[in-house]
Amino acid sequence: MNQATHIAEIASYQAFLNCFLNEFDNGHWHAAKQWQHDHRLQGLMHGEWLVELKLTSQRCAVVIDVSFYSLTGHHHFLQVWQQNDDSSWRPIPMFSLLVMLVREIYHRTNDNSNVSNASQEIELLARLVSSYQLMSLFLDSRWQDAFLSSSRFIDTEQSLLYGHWSHPTPKSRQGMHEWQQPLYSPELQGNFKLVWYAASETLIEQDSVTSQTALQMMQDIIGDRGEEFMLKADEVALPLHPLQADKLEHDNHIQSAVLQGKLRKIGPAGPVFTPTSSVRTLYQPKLPWMLKVSLPVKITNSQRLNQKHELKAGVVAAKLLANSQFCKQFPGFHIITDPAYITLNLAGLEESGFETVIRSNPFPEGQDEGIYSIAALMQDPVFSSVSALRRLIEGLALSEGRNSKAVCRDWFSLYWQNAIEPLIRLFDLHGIALEAHQQNSVLDVSSGYPRRYFYRDNQGFYLAESYRQHILDLEPMAKETEELFYDETMIQDRFGYYLILNQLAGVIHRFAADGLIAETVLLEESRQRLRSLQQQLDGAGARLIHRFLNAEFLPCKSNLLTRVHDVDELTAEMEQAVYTQVRNPFLAQYPVIEEGTDANSTRFAQV
Repeated sequence: MNQATHIAEIASYQAFLNCFLNEFDNGHWHAAKQWQHDHRLQGLMHGEWLVELKLTSQRCAVVIDVSFYSLTGHHHFLQVWQQNDDSSWRPIPMFSLLVMLVREIYHRTNDNSNVSNASQEIELLARLVSSYQLMSLFLDSRWQDAFLSSSRFIDTEQSLLYGHWSHPTPKSRQGMHEWQQPLYSPELQGNFKLVWYAASETLIEQDSVTSQTALQMMQDIIGDRGEEFMLKADEVALPLHPLQADKLEHDNHIQSAVLQGKLRKIGPAGPVFTPTSSVRTLYQPKLPWMLKVSLPVKITNSQRLNQKHELKAGVVAAKLLANSQFCKQFPGFHIITDPAYITLNLAGLEESGFETVIRSNPFPEGQDEGIYSIAALMQDPVFSSVSALRRLIEGLALSEGRNSKAVCRDWFSLYWQNAIEPLIRLFDLHGIALEAHQQNSVLDVSSGYPRRYFYRDNQGFYLAESYRQHILDLEPMAKETEELFYDETMIQDRFGYYLILNQLAGVIHRFAADGLIAETVLLEESRQRLRSLQQQLDGAGARLIHRFLNAEFLPCKSNLLTRVHDVDELTAEMEQAVYTQVRNPFLAQYPVIEEGTDANSTRFAQV
């Protein structure tokens, strides 16, 4: 096994095992020193804790060495040991445990009537193996790549070699062959020309809230390359991702439109684009727009196809946010809008496959330094012992001649001020909640500190039913996007997960895992800030904070169970993934093992 494959195995093991413990089985926790003494394994394990799992489907137990216990649920694991028939213990490969856990999941969820369980188990195993293989490929290809240390927007976007820490198959990508990865994967710095079609202008649907129409934006992208397109007087150019173009060439409706002369393939043309971390949002540093296109690839939980209602929702969201004037009240808070769209209308189809979202590009060439998604900034170290966050903090401490913990407190304070507080205030003032998870959250740390926060993806957008009239007063077009209105309790579930358990908890964990400042310190600071903010609010934000501070458990998106049941959350009813309940990190707890008790009596003590 080469080093890249070994690192990929460790990262896959960390991600899957955290999902299993947080979503499926908390395990039985032991004080490592006492457990090793009782089992005569002293000196073989190195963490303070051990977690034991009973795998009934395999009639065995495993115990995992825990090097870092996280109050936010992001534990770090070392070697795994399996119990032999004679009650002795032997180390087993990390990936072998993951295969065993998949079997255990389906064994426990099988009610002897669900005949699809076997196929779903194979599907999950396939995605697990595929994710592991792709991660290994990415790590091997980017070995000692200097761009991984760059702070340019597109370089940080393409540095996410591990993927989401709380997804069981973080690099699962079905529908893109291995030979296509170098062309189209952000991790391999893919770049390519879009495939363009010429269409009759009468078939075009577009909208824009800017001074330009979507067609004019397309013309800006084409620029002075008219000879590549050779458009006729009544034709306009529509872009496709090359993989989507390959798919649509075999679509009967598209073939019919071509035969009728309504549609004509131009082929690869125009400027070269490169994918951001989402794979399907495409960046060109010299253009004022990014393009979010349909992609016939299932990435993690879902196939990434733009839907018609999402196009309209992006435009409505852009109008609503502009009319609210909210961002002007918080100069460090910004929203990257999707102010326009363009697509091809074909009779009998809700979506033709040409649906293209046009997104603002606030990071063109020359304005792209020091820009990180929170996912990139908080990612575990790649090929070194130093994360991107730790490099920033240590650089600031050195240049300012200050203690690193003091720098951490100031950094966290600015992060909270520009990211967390405005998101809660937006919900409180206007009933608007955003899916502000780590990948959708971008920080400008060009000065070292979080100077500006950017939210992206106006499809991750919720409007509180309790604020309906206020929202319609701000933007009457919101009545055309009924799918955006949700009950406030459901919004609390989703918003709470994305903002607290995904984004904020991820930041707190990274500080602690890097040895910069303890989770308990930042959790307590967050509690104090939430209490202070709650006193200033009187709407949905205040009710949300009350739940954060008082609920023993919080709803958490269950990426593992979503995968176990093979749910595509983008096509499920109300785009609802599977949710579960996890311990509230603000009621911070460590496992306490009482001497002389059985492991099953593990309890948790509040800090």
